[in-house]
Formats: sequence, structure tokens, C-alpha cells
Amino acid sequence: MDTENGKRGALARIRVLDLSRVLAGPFCTMLLGDLGADIIKIESLELGDDSRKYPPFVGTESAYFMNLNRNKRSIALNLKSEEGKKIFFGLVKQSDVIVENFRPGTMDRLEIGHDRIKEYNPDIIYTAISGFGHTGPYRNMPGYDIIGQAMGGIMSITGWPDSPPTRTGTAIADVLGGLCACIGILTGLMARNDGHPGQKVDISLVDAVVSAMETILQIYLVEERDPGRTGNRYEFIYPYDSFKAKDGWVVIAIGNNKLWHEFCRALEREDLIHEKKYRDNADRVKHHLEIKEFVEAWSGRKSTEEIMAFLSSRQIPCAPIYTVRDVANDEHIAKARKMFIETEHPVAGKLKVIGSPVKMSETPPRINRPAPLLGQHTGELLQSLLNYRPEQIEDLKRRNIVG
Repeated sequence: MDTENGKRGALARIRVLDLSRVLAGPFCTMLLGDLGADIIKIESLELGDDSRKYPPFVGTESAYFMNLNRNKRSIALNLKSEEGKKIFFGLVKQSDVIVENFRPGTMDRLEIGHDRIKEYNPDIIYTAISGFGHTGPYRNMPGYDIIGQAMGGIMSITGWPDSPPTRTGTAIADVLGGLCACIGILTGLMARNDGHPGQKVDISLVDAVVSAMETILQIYLVEERDPGRTGNRYEFIYPYDSFKAKDGWVVIAIGNNKLWHEFCRALEREDLIHEKKYRDNADRVKHHLEIKEFVEAWSGRKSTEEIMAFLSSRQIPCAPIYTVRDVANDEHIAKARKMFIETEHPVAGKLKVIGSPVKMSETPPRINRPAPLLGQHTGELLQSLLNYRPEQIEDLKRRNIVG
């Protein structure tokens, strides 16, 4: 895909067939599309991607869908019909990557699974995202974000000691699954460039969450201790927590002894530097409750702005806890890092979507086209890639093969 100023995106030579829907798969292909890949979104004839019906809405159009599906072209295709399969395999021959997030076995039942696809294009990178992966005793269980969070362990450590297990505020299992899929795809393409054949990328939401549990799981693997919920406090470092201010909340991150000494001097509590029970991180973690008490005795008398100015001037890591409104209006995030991009949708009109977190100097990610209407590019794709004539396309529409 060429960018709007004529420069090619980093993945401009890559074509992706995207059969995925809702979040994990579309998040993956959104990242690839922003980096220049040609994303062909294959949707069912009548309803398309389920997320077209998810709020919030701009008029009749889902902003949920429009954010995740920019830089994509939509073809509405009946994959249960033989002619629909013929069109699908014609697109397979001209593509580099397939992404799907059906339950394992669904693609095989449609007779368009990995083994069939390899017959048409042995070099393709076939990427499957599911709750539990395509191997193992749980492979046929349905998988949703909250299931990935529950069985990946993250809910058991999220929240406060006296609260029930809590899902993260965002669909982190889906997002992590999409990121892992994107990494797997790029790795498969690099391997293919080195002479390896196409391969299957098998991503499990549960696996993605487990991998993100980092040191928390190592505690059990090494100590056989089952970590619990600690609120905003970190298991190994203190003070590394949220603290009450006069008008809100701040986080303070004291990651080593040097910072601890600077922090104590800043609070005019140099006596604590020499206190044996606070000497090292492990000691401070053990006595975190009393440390939090005296820190909040100080922070509770000051505004978040005063705390930030005071600690930042002393190079002590800290931050206010932003609301979503704060994030959307922050000068650094919104303007300098360009994390909110205005687009023009043919039905919804002007719409801000979330920008790409990947910043590149020579081939920056771009939003070159808004999210497609259902089947918007069906005729275009059939003509340009498969040489269908207009009258053939109209006949396919009449027979509900394409839409």
C-alpha cells in the first residue's frame, strides 16, 4: 500500500487475508495495516464482523469497529458456497498471510483450513488466534478475553487483598494475543525470506497472558508460593505504589537504594536512610504498610501538581494517575506522540481513532483509508485481483455468493 505522500509503507509488499473479527485478530491486522500491508477483510454477507454492532456509535457506524479496521478493504463472501471457496482460494494464491480467530476446527469444517490452504499457497503464513491454541486438551473450549485473563492467572493478582479477582480495565488478553500474532507473522515472513517454507502461527490468549505474568509466575516456580493481590504495590520494590494526594492520586516508583536515599532527603527524612529495616528493597517491601503511611502523611497535604513538580525537579520517578479524559487531552500523548489521529469516514464523517504505538523514522505507520463499509471493496477486489467482469460480479451478488 502506498502512503498518502507517495512513500511506501514498511510492509507495502505484504498482502493479508483477514478472516478475524471483534478484537484480537483485528488488532493484529490493524498494526500490520498501519505499517503498510494490504489488508483484505473477508466478512460474512449479512452482518459482517460482530463488532460492527458494538458501541460507541457515530450515527449508525461503530467507532469500536472503525478504530480497529482502518487501512482495510472489505469483501463480503459466502464461504459455505463452492463458488465462495473458489474466490477465497483465488485470493489465497495472491496473499502472504492469513489471520483467523475462529474456534479450532471451524476452518477445517468449512474446508478452507490450513492443510487445504497450503495446497494453493505453500508459502503463506497461516495465523490462528484462539482461546487455548490448536493443541492440548482445552483446544476445543471457547475462548474470550475474560477467559484468557481468568485462566492465564492475571485476574488472581489484579485488585486488592480483600477484593475479588478482577479483570483488567481493558481486554488485555485479546490485545496481548494480537501483539503475539503480529510478532509471529513478522517472524514467519523473515524466516520465509531466509528460505524457510510458509508456516502456521498458533496463538493462544491464555498463553499470551501467561507470558505476560513475568516474575509473578517465577515466584511460584522458584518458591512454590502462590502470589495474591497486592493492589497497586509491586511484589519486589517499595515504594512502588499509588499514593493519595489532596486532590487525586499519584504513583511513585523508587526502584533502587540510590533513589530511596534521594526520596528520603526530599521528604526531609534522612533518618530513614540509616534505618536498618528500610535498608534494601526486600526490607522495604516487608515494611511497606508503614512506609505507605508516612509517604501519604506527606502526599495527602499536597496537590498532584505540587507533588509532581517537587519530585520531578529531584529526578524521582512519579506520575499522576490519569483518567481516560486526561489521557485524551495530554499534550505529550495526544500531540507530540500523535496517539489520536483524525480520519474521514464515508458515513460517520470526521472521527478520531487511536494512533499506532510503533514510531519509525523512515517508514512511519499511517492511516491511509478509513474502516470499510461491509463489502465495500467486493467488486474492486474481484476485478483487480481475480479478473471478474462486472456482469459476473452482479451474477454472484444475485446468487448470494458475494455481497
